Amino acid sequence: MESTADFWFDPMCPYTWITSRWMLEVEKVRPVRVRWHVMSLSVLNEGRDDDPEGDPEGYLWGPVRVCVAVEREYGPEGLFRLYTAIGRRVHDRVPEDWDVLPGSLADAGLPPEMAGLAWSAEYDDAVRASHEAGIGLVGTHVGTPIIAADDPDGRRVAFFGPVISRVPRGERAGRLWDGTLLVAGVPGFHELKGVPPEEPTTEDVA
Repeated sequence: MESTADFWFDPMCPYTWITSRWMLEVEKVRPVRVRWHVMSLSVLNEGRDDDPEGDPEGYLWGPVRVCVAVEREYGPEGLFRLYTAIGRRVHDRVPEDWDVLPGSLADAGLPPEMAGLAWSAEYDDAVRASHEAGIGLVGTHVGTPIIAADDPDGRRVAFFGPVISRVPRGERAGRLWDGTLLVAGVPGFHELKGVPPEEPTTEDVA
């Protein structure tokens, strides 16, 4: 029986991009379909004295605004296409500049002029609502991505991550999914960490 995994992402996070590509591998080997949602590091870090994302100009607001606008106008499939296009331009290669939204929209078969919404507050309430739907499941002590899915006992669980530097393929992807759900479904589970992360890459795991 197929289940749904809800996945909240900020499109500019490189580790979230790797986790999202892993989820596409999971879809191939497990009866799971991903439902994509926007969350925002800008919203998450509002009111903090430090700037963990190094974004004093508020650039990170732009991509999430456009993503939410696309979701409203073109539905979840449009959102997924745009996220994929942004990820390929930003995370799979070093962009020549940070004005990637018009090209990403075009790559996704969407109107490039929607890039102008990056500097408009028109969709900010929708960004905040989508963000809260995800972060409200786990708390503001985490970041992106957030995943909600059914554990082996059929209970809905939510968790941050997993944060991975490379994309497991095939059955490796499936085993990581199985193990993540098993751990997340343990009553009282809070956190599991490994060694410091490597630089993210979409190269295959050796």
